[in-house]
Amino acid sequence: MTERFEPYQTLAAALLPHAVQHDDGAHDAAHLQRVWKNAYCIQQTEGGDAEILAAAVLLHDCVAVEKDSPQRALASWLAAEKASRVLAKLGWPQDRIAAVAHAIEAHSYSGGIKPESLEAKILQDADRLDSIGFVGVARCFYTAGRMGSSLYDAADATGKQRTLDDRKYALDHFYNKLLKLAGSFQTKTGSQLASERDARLRQFLDSFCAEI
Repeated sequence: MTERFEPYQTLAAALLPHAVQHDDGAHDAAHLQRVWKNAYCIQQTEGGDAEILAAAVLLHDCVAVEKDSPQRALASWLAAEKASRVLAKLGWPQDRIAAVAHAIEAHSYSGGIKPESLEAKILQDADRLDSIGFVGVARCFYTAGRMGSSLYDAADATGKQRTLDDRKYALDHFYNKLLKLAGSFQTKTGSQLASERDARLRQFLDSFCAEI
């Protein structure tokens, strides 16, 4: 598994045991691999400290909080706190630990923290890329299933005459969040990649709505 985090396989071997300690298939080791692929792609063009970025990717979901939990907005802060403790035990200097912690805190959509560093901007972009496109579609419906949500409101699937509720209907999450993400990317490279995936997301949504 660590080979998927090239050229930071050694770092991955040290951090992965702390990174995935839950059964959420939308935030599992495969998610970390995809986010690193996105992040490294962006970093190769945009720059930034790749080691800090790798550590932040590996630990950004190290504390699990379900989407429907009242603690959800604290998930990135809790993950940053745990990541700081893990990296301190590995002997990382405090300034680099702080850089990783900020990137983790700022990556979350629900946390609402503005990314200030380039590494934080790249992590946010890389993580959001995994929320759109066809992988994003799969993760959306998987998470809805975990929460016991219905696919859509049979009386008003697109929410034109009601208040959207993505805890109750999976399709509402497209309108509440997913369709808005492409316009929120922090880097030029991330924005370009997001445009491609957003087109796939909208293609799926149009086809899904036509079928129902």
